[in-house]
Amino acid sequence: QRSVLHRQVLRSTAMQAVETLRLWTRPRQDNLACLVERHGEALYDAALAAGKGVIVAAPHHGNWELLNQWLASRGPIAIVYKAPEEAVGDEFLQLVRGGDNVRQVRAEGPAVRQLFKVLKDGGATGILPDQQPKAGDGVFAPFFGIEALTMTLVNRLAERTGATVLYGWCERIGPDMQFALHIEPAPPAVADPDPRVAATALNAGLERIARRDPSQYQWTYKRYTLRPPESGEVDPYATEEHPH
Repeated sequence: QRSVLHRQVLRSTAMQAVETLRLWTRPRQDNLACLVERHGEALYDAALAAGKGVIVAAPHHGNWELLNQWLASRGPIAIVYKAPEEAVGDEFLQLVRGGDNVRQVRAEGPAVRQLFKVLKDGGATGILPDQQPKAGDGVFAPFFGIEALTMTLVNRLAERTGATVLYGWCERIGPDMQFALHIEPAPPAVADPDPRVAATALNAGLERIARRDPSQYQWTYKRYTLRPPESGEVDPYATEEHPH
């Protein structure tokens, strides 16, 4: 069963790469036509209209680049991203992900402060919350039963600004670029003042989404390289005992 899932994940990863190239090279309206099902649009619009700011927590599930384009179609969006080490790579991402209504914000100290202003002004931001932060920049919380270093950015933004936190993802449901958009509320605990409580709640939601169709989750991303200091564990990817 694990080998079957492994093949499905590799196939899905390849499909996601091809889809993304198409999304980056076509007009936005053509891409939005790929959303043959839309669930929760009204929820997002209502949260935005409330004027308290919206945080969209978007896991690496399905095609997150399509979600970015849908978010931009609803209004201005500040998207948090990890900048490539090479300047040319960063310039490329600015080109293909940019456009009207999209502002890309680096996932680092000075730039992140912009997000607080965006939310306090009633705007929206998109965050990929299942990326492993640097050591010291997060807390360990369970993800699929394994302690994973989890970012606290969603928690800090939500707690300090009172913004609404929603999960968002675009799930593949058919051949040739057919997707379903999903927007759902995150549990209130993601804004808990205790970072571990908040991270545990955040990860529980991400895990639930990934379990909808495990083949569409980006298992190729090495989420567990950093281990709890007191655990004595080593990087599992350095051995043959991979977590998943």
